Amino acid sequence: MTYTLTDRLRGSLSTLLYFCNTLFWFIPIILLGLLKLPLPVKRWRTGCNLLLDGCASCWIGFNNLIQKTIIRTAFEVVGVDKGRRNEWYMVIANHQSWVDILVLQRVFNQKIPFLKFFLKKELIWVPLLGLAWWALDFPFMRRYSKAFLATHPHMKGKDIATTQRACAKFRDTPVSVMNFVEGTRFTSAKHQQQGAPYRHLLQPRAGGIAFTLAAMGGQLQQLVDVTIAYPGGIPSYWDFMCGRVKAIKVQVRFMLIAPNLVGDYINDPVFQHTFQQWLNGIWQQKDQTMTQLLTDNIS
Repeated sequence: MTYTLTDRLRGSLSTLLYFCNTLFWFIPIILLGLLKLPLPVKRWRTGCNLLLDGCASCWIGFNNLIQKTIIRTAFEVVGVDKGRRNEWYMVIANHQSWVDILVLQRVFNQKIPFLKFFLKKELIWVPLLGLAWWALDFPFMRRYSKAFLATHPHMKGKDIATTQRACAKFRDTPVSVMNFVEGTRFTSAKHQQQGAPYRHLLQPRAGGIAFTLAAMGGQLQQLVDVTIAYPGGIPSYWDFMCGRVKAIKVQVRFMLIAPNLVGDYINDPVFQHTFQQWLNGIWQQKDQTMTQLLTDNIS
């Protein structure tokens, strides 16, 4: 893709403003994160977390302003108006690009509680952002493969314990727990390798959200299913910052989480099968939604 001088100037200015905004909010976020460490008192931690989420919402709010005034990508969003800021949500979405995170933050900021993403453990070393995510109680996870567990059986269940510890922090303050259930970004190569029965999606992995629902003890009562579509093709972060992404479509569905979806995913094979089939059904409908979003013209 060829970038014009205007594209490059827009991308450079947007990135610079993003960096300055991140640097500005990094300071109060880290200070508040450190302040809640010495006093493990529930009211103190809850108060600090409310202030932290407020700072994070302002951080994202200014990023969104940069998008609207400089980047100027057209957004078409359906269904987000049903959200409330005093509820607990499990949010799932298809994953195609790093731009997905910016899209989700723009769509849901001030509409539902601040999004807390499950992150790979290695991301804590990302300059500035890693520490900010730590202060905001983003869960840092390390997933173990079946091959690794076969040679290190003593590590079995460690990822579940990590999920439980992370979710324990979410019980006192409304939160939106975010999970990309495909586990990785969509590419044609990955799609072909998996032999996925979907046209636009990879296979969904049920374990992560099943563990989270169980760890929260039924407190997550609504699922927010988000479908993100890029009619002009899957963009890179730089494409987006340069304003090369002309349109983004997002469809949001709020669904009640039935009590029978909270169970022992590891040790109950019947529950495991039922849960995976439930998620596969959501993914089948999402694939149809993707086809429609990519076909229809943006209004």
